Amino acid sequence: MPELPEVETIARQLRRVVVGKRIADFTSLWHRVSEPMPASLFAARLAGHRIVGVGRRGKLVVLELDGAEALIVSLRMTGRLLFERDGGAADPYTRAVVRFDDGSLLRFADTRKFGRMAVVDLEELSGEGGGAKTPLHRSLGIEPLSRRFTTRRLAELLRRRSRAAIKPLLLDQRAIAGIGNIYAIEALWRARLHPLRTAGSLRPAEAARLHEAIRWVLRKGIRFGGASRRDYRDARGERGRMQREFTVYDRAGEPCPRCGRAIVRTVVGGRGTFHCPRCQRAPAS
Repeated sequence: MPELPEVETIARQLRRVVVGKRIADFTSLWHRVSEPMPASLFAARLAGHRIVGVGRRGKLVVLELDGAEALIVSLRMTGRLLFERDGGAADPYTRAVVRFDDGSLLRFADTRKFGRMAVVDLEELSGEGGGAKTPLHRSLGIEPLSRRFTTRRLAELLRRRSRAAIKPLLLDQRAIAGIGNIYAIEALWRARLHPLRTAGSLRPAEAARLHEAIRWVLRKGIRFGGASRRDYRDARGERGRMQREFTVYDRAGEPCPRCGRAIVRTVVGGRGTFHCPRCQRAPAS
């Protein structure tokens, strides 16, 4: 599933090519892509609007429209947003197409049909935190690369969720927006923290290490264009390079880059997890 670095890469690429373009029409090739809004109403709401900005909120690509609205795209597991200047070759997994008045288009392809598109008021994306029943785009947590994500802010979150295991907490999009399984694993290794440590057990120095590690691995992921292990492609259809830079993710049995001990794979919160048993000491049972 694309995480913050992958989505940020796509947003930066699209920002260069679609800002200023006017939407001519929207075509849905799968009835659930804009659910619960009917495709006809979705198309009518988009037509004629100009894209004035492209950004990211958590794992959502945000295309800002004139009129204080936004087209948001959740790529989920296998979604791709591909910009094409002349239409290009048809993709058999295309679920929706946004056409611009200059003939170029934005194709949303999704092999497994988990991705979704929605038109929302732009201000709905500025909220932070919310209950489980609140739509996710209205209740995403703090952005980990923002100035507001300080060591103090992270420490407050750890105190508030003191009983939670640290890795599932990092994956909670209502707590911190954008971190997924890969970058949580890489950050915990860099911070020398076991995935099952409880949030409340972290000492101030450990919280500071975690804060630095989160920002460091996310920025590195962006610098390498995201990770293409299976389905991810950027807006140009190209693979990222971050998968070559993993220190522990998907490296079970290989030596830890820091101490040489074999990396082990476990399951935490239903997700495959990798860590070094020497550098990341397990908490007392």
